[in-house]
Amino acid sequence: MNLKLLLFTAILAFCAPAVNAQQHKKPNIIFIIADDLGYGNLTSYNPSHKVPTPNIDRLAKEGTKFTRFYAGNTVCAPSRCALMTGKHMGHAYIRGNSREALRAQDTTIATRLRNNGYTTGMFGKWGLGEENTSGAPEKHGFDAFYGYLNQTLAHRYYTGSLVEIQQGKSVPVTIDSTQYTDDLIMQKALGFIKSNKDKPFFLYLPLTIPHAELHVPQSYIQRWLNPDGSSKFGPETPFVAAPTASYRSQPQPRAAFAGMISRLDEDVARILAQVKELGLDDNTYIFFTSDNGPHKEGGADPEYFNSNGPLRGIKRDLYEGGIRVPLLVRAPGKVPAGAVRNDIWAFWDILPTFCALSGARVPGGTDGLSFTQAIAGKPQQEQHHHLYWQFYEKVYKEAVVQGDWKLVRIKQKGEPEIVELYNLRYDLGEQQNVAKQQPVKTKELYDLAQQSKTKAEAKVFDWDVE
Repeated sequence: MNLKLLLFTAILAFCAPAVNAQQHKKPNIIFIIADDLGYGNLTSYNPSHKVPTPNIDRLAKEGTKFTRFYAGNTVCAPSRCALMTGKHMGHAYIRGNSREALRAQDTTIATRLRNNGYTTGMFGKWGLGEENTSGAPEKHGFDAFYGYLNQTLAHRYYTGSLVEIQQGKSVPVTIDSTQYTDDLIMQKALGFIKSNKDKPFFLYLPLTIPHAELHVPQSYIQRWLNPDGSSKFGPETPFVAAPTASYRSQPQPRAAFAGMISRLDEDVARILAQVKELGLDDNTYIFFTSDNGPHKEGGADPEYFNSNGPLRGIKRDLYEGGIRVPLLVRAPGKVPAGAVRNDIWAFWDILPTFCALSGARVPGGTDGLSFTQAIAGKPQQEQHHHLYWQFYEKVYKEAVVQGDWKLVRIKQKGEPEIVELYNLRYDLGEQQNVAKQQPVKTKELYDLAQQSKTKAEAKVFDWDVE
């Protein structure tokens, strides 16, 4: 063997461990969740939407778009509970909007990943337990947190206080009330990525926009105003808040909402730019979704913006518009670019999926399935037999999805129940109730709903309307 060959062989032997280590490095995971963003509020899902979202659309162009992805529920807290714990509404501890906190025994995505060597950070809105409760984020796997613990307080974008994990404990911190809180939250999130660029990290980014109140820095509203100050969306109906309302008044709610969508889109651009700048593109999964369908609070106008696209219903409905949400996944070299998947998945699948991506162990008792094969563009071997939801605010609602079939059950105490059946393949807008024409299928899904739930462990969610 000549000298050159010996040197080449030695170099290969020296470099092999480093190359091998790089190939097997655990991937970073960034999960961005918008608040009350409708299925039709992105131009990647609704090309005719009045507000372009080019940066979020990049995730679709450079990654995969899922068309049948479902939130955990139709409102904030239970949807996030399903996301974090991998349990659907028939088994989850938190099944409605309340101040109920996760319990010590409720394991989360962050706990699984932190136990597997990840640094974990959350910036935005938690909604699953306040400071000094069993649901505080540091008790559920998060090393870092900055934002809102209380979901009602998260309605205010200009406030004097947020919460931060300091020395392993969630504590209130005073902030400048003239600062837009999304600015502060994004600064912390970008700093977290930079600080952890050399080790595997999980960034959970539950942003508060575009949830009401409809407030955004004036420069973002200005984009949607004519030179004379009038709205580009025609005559505006001002939203006037009651003195005790959670949301403050907004004279130009459509322009403000459009500004919030533009702001959200730019937040995603900042994440993409930071990941690229730090050389993390090839080893970072970026997920983007919403916690439920579009809202009407604070002067929002989902009908005008076609926020649910072709779907029926909005937030607080169990029709598709209330629970079907966007899901975009990007990871260059790991996720096919420009792909569209019609597989049926839901929030409770995220925990086992992230465990699979990171090599963590999936806890027992979850309802989710890993869809890493679908993310990678491969045929998915294991899929759900059906999906289940329940929700209660004055009226009890249940829904079951099985393939193209969808059952919706509505029950008000003392009133006859309503049972509806839809075939989503032919009736995506859920306009043709075929329950009477399909009694066998109706009974099959009705029975599945009864089999899919256990009695709520928290009394506040034990809804006596059956």
